[in-house]
Amino acid sequence: MTSTSSTPRLAGMNRGLTVLFAIAGGAAVGNLYWSQPLLGVIANSFGISTGTAGLLVTLTQVGYALGVFFIVPLGDVVNRKRVIPALMVLSAIFLAASALAPTFSVLLVTLALVGVTTVAGQLLTPLAGDLATDEQRGRVLGTVASGLILGLLISRAISGIVADLLGWRAIYAAAAVLMVLVAILMARYLPALEPRDNVAYGSLLRSVLSTVGRNSTVRATMVIGATVMSVFTMFWTGLTFLLSAPPFSFSATQIGLVSLIGIAGAISAMRVGRLFDRGLSIPAIGVGLIVTLISLTISGLGSTSIVLVLVSVAVFAIGVQGVQVLVQTRMLSIDPGARSRLNTVLVVGNFIGGAIGSALAGVFWQFGGWHALTIAAAVVILVPLTIWLTQRNKALVQGGTPSRTR
Repeated sequence: MTSTSSTPRLAGMNRGLTVLFAIAGGAAVGNLYWSQPLLGVIANSFGISTGTAGLLVTLTQVGYALGVFFIVPLGDVVNRKRVIPALMVLSAIFLAASALAPTFSVLLVTLALVGVTTVAGQLLTPLAGDLATDEQRGRVLGTVASGLILGLLISRAISGIVADLLGWRAIYAAAAVLMVLVAILMARYLPALEPRDNVAYGSLLRSVLSTVGRNSTVRATMVIGATVMSVFTMFWTGLTFLLSAPPFSFSATQIGLVSLIGIAGAISAMRVGRLFDRGLSIPAIGVGLIVTLISLTISGLGSTSIVLVLVSVAVFAIGVQGVQVLVQTRMLSIDPGARSRLNTVLVVGNFIGGAIGSALAGVFWQFGGWHALTIAAAVVILVPLTIWLTQRNKALVQGGTPSRTR
């Protein structure tokens, strides 16, 4: 891929700025998942079916996909010190509108707009890659990506609890206040960035699509990310089915709390980025995929034991989230001048993979329950494993070693 824009001078990312990026990204991504545990409550509030309420999740995700494709590539050409806080303020406005929505139709529109504007987290990740030095990039991106993962997990866990105490509208009001505070911090602490090359918007979007066709490394990285995300959503969607059915019969709040075990993966992902800095990303991705396969085996065999289920959740989180961080770090290192567009390719691919995974979860659950679902997920994980083997062998043929080729 040919670079079309300059990158800022690398002054490095200090620990405080890295943590701020992680918190801001997590807060933005969390906006996508507030509604998932609340569908039943919202359905009762508006007198609609739970199935109809499920459109809230769908439209929020569709809005997010549109925002990623049409807004995130602009990170390669616009002043992100202005755009990122502005997007966060817009998100706050639409979150507040969601809290005040008088009808379900209005809520559908406002949450779709929340999805479109909450892409600030996907602008922060490539920006962190731009600001980090070569020696710290893996560590920095690992921490920021972990913040996004934590935002996903924590939002699911606390949404139901807050709704039980204060009602579902309170969670959106609180999220609006949080986004305003984060926007103020980002406007204050984002470093001044050097001017970037002016690229026509149409050319910018075309380059997002063309880079997939031109660059085999981009394609391989995108497919690994998409298939791993597919397995991620298959597992977590199926886990909701498993825990809500006998013998567990967990409530929505209990299921949300189980997801907090995934924090183990987020914490490990903060560390795994350092492996990229040491030139160990290729072997580490292979290890992460194998760990994921092991976790699926544990969960399939221990479907009636809550202890084994919890162990499998922790192991799964470590494997999958480690791979996701390394895949994103590798993707953003392909072309320093086009990190926002490369991140768009990865995130859109992940979105497609995640949507397919959610659909497959329902199909295989109906077909054969948890055992069928985990077997299917294990088969899917063989796809990125095969691609990983190909990339590993390619590195050896080109004269590198898997341990020293990032």
